[in-house]
Amino acid sequence: MAGYAESGKISGKFHIKRLNQSNRTIWLVTMKFVTANEAKTKFGDLLIQAQRNPVQINKNGKAVAVVMSIDDYVSNESLKLQLLQMRLHQARVDMANSDLIDGENFFNSPELRQSARRKD
Repeated sequence: MAGYAESGKISGKFHIKRLNQSNRTIWLVTMKFVTANEAKTKFGDLLIQAQRNPVQINKNGKAVAVVMSIDDYVSNESLKLQLLQMRLHQARVDMANSDLIDGENFFNSPELRQSARRKD
């Protein structure tokens, strides 16, 4: 389901996704998107819009880029670094406690296969 949002001079479209969790429906509005041609012809407006929320750029109906504020970018990079640091710390704790798993058993685990299916 797609719609149009008020976004100043850019006719930003947005996606609405329906998620079903624990007997309740959650509606999730994802980022606005514009065509590559619209991004090119209204670049100044795109930059203004991106200061408020990330904007996806589509070319031939496919997502090809996201324009976001530098603050959002720095925040995202910081979160990724924090996640990697937490995983490294947990791996060191697991190694110190000999809480290890054989690689073949890990990659053949039902949990990993189920997680991989969810991403598809």
